[in-house]
Amino acid sequence: MKIGTKSVLFGVHQFAIHPWFVAWGWWKLYGFPWDPRLWMAFFLHDLGYWGKSNMDGSEGEDHPRWAAKWMGVWFGLEWYRLCMYHSRFLAKRDHEPFSQLCVADKLAITLTPAWLYLPLAKLSGELEEYMRGQGARSPAGERTPAEWLRDVQDYCRAWAIEHADGREDIWTGTKRDLAKKGD
Repeated sequence: MKIGTKSVLFGVHQFAIHPWFVAWGWWKLYGFPWDPRLWMAFFLHDLGYWGKSNMDGSEGEDHPRWAAKWMGVWFGLEWYRLCMYHSRFLAKRDHEPFSQLCVADKLAITLTPAWLYLPLAKLSGELEEYMRGQGARSPAGERTPAEWLRDVQDYCRAWAIEHADGREDIWTGTKRDLAKKGD
């Protein structure tokens, strides 16, 4: 079974757990999500990981496309953009602003307790990939999983707080920027 599928079934993006933390993040940032379309977005936005062989590589990076397609078909361009640009990297690549769902999703990481996040990430195999520092993730270095998660949560909390108002994201690099760092 591919790691993306494992993530959706019993990992960090588990279809019956992760959306509740995203909803909680939305509530903290923007108020209670009364619009039922938001709840659909919370539950659909990461289902595109299904069948992906990586989380932060080229396949996983494309995961928003599935939910964006369906939200766009059902509800229009605004909802397409909400799901598609919950990915900071896709927003940068397409020269589009990240969506409020992106901010709520980042805050959701900080709201998910370590006692839940770490076992899910380990069970699905995501923890190993994330701690290797694939894509935009922070490499583990000499840190334990708990220390690594605390650092990621601190970063995501700070990013979400600073960007809740939609200000330009100068924190997130593009693939080209990340490649330059390796030179």
